[in-house]
Amino acid sequence: MSMLLPLFEDPPPELAASLGPRLAALAAEGVYIGGSSWKYPGWLGQIYTPEKYRTRGRFSQKKFEAECLEEYAKTFPIVCGDFSFYQFPSDAFWQRLFASASPSLRYGFKVPEEITVKRFPMHDRYGARAGLTNEFFLHPDMFAENFWRPLETYKDRVAVLIFEFGTFSKEAFAGEAPFVEQLDRFLGALPKGPRYSVEVRNPEFLAADYFACLQKHNVAHVFNAWTRMPELGVQMSIADAFSADFTVVRALLRRGRAYEDAVKAFSPYERVQDANPPGRVAIRSLIARARQVRQPAFVFVNNRFEGNAPQTIDAILKDG
Repeated sequence: MSMLLPLFEDPPPELAASLGPRLAALAAEGVYIGGSSWKYPGWLGQIYTPEKYRTRGRFSQKKFEAECLEEYAKTFPIVCGDFSFYQFPSDAFWQRLFASASPSLRYGFKVPEEITVKRFPMHDRYGARAGLTNEFFLHPDMFAENFWRPLETYKDRVAVLIFEFGTFSKEAFAGEAPFVEQLDRFLGALPKGPRYSVEVRNPEFLAADYFACLQKHNVAHVFNAWTRMPELGVQMSIADAFSADFTVVRALLRRGRAYEDAVKAFSPYERVQDANPPGRVAIRSLIARARQVRQPAFVFVNNRFEGNAPQTIDAILKDG
């Protein structure tokens, strides 16, 4: 006997139902707000419908990871793909990813560290390369051929690309000037078309020459909340910090808190545990600015920022 499909889908969770229309209205104005990644069981009952991911009466992690992006896209207009920092995804991977959610969903992608790491850290995952200088640091041809070429097919769904640079030692760069010199050459050699953005983790780099370099190439400085970086509001107050005709924000961590500590304190990310009012105010201000000047803005909120990204986003919009 054939099984009949249900006539109606289960209603979305309450938070998803509340957030979705507000986020869609902002996206219509060019302000896209979403999470850093999406595969979080802690969001079940908030963004994700638990019943969708049951197999034989039990929650299936495999089913959840394979299918939850489709439901994510019913609430959020954009998502950040942190996964691409660790690899050059294959053509087949991109095809599966873009087929797994509505064509309306936009993406921000971190460029692989193969391009942004000057010296590979002493970590087991780097194998024989640990501690060695990276010959492909800021290598435009490596970026174009191995990252942008397979992604270009989906360019209309790619909102922004992020070059994330970890904290450089004084040995790597004595100061801002030598970094900016290399960055300038690199940005000038990149393929035209994508929106590019740069995220630095050295506070001393936030100086006039750095922002002038970004302005020259219409590349956005990523306003990033991170352990050793100035608060978002402080970064926003720097002259020329809005360096492009679009804006990118990544709310990642509270200043002074290590990533590992946030993971330990907040997992499995079921609720906000440490509200960050100044960070919320700064993001709210940035959203207001983007709407006023009528420029696109891409805001990515991480669970590690307060404990639960959807609830943080909800609080930012409610208080706005």
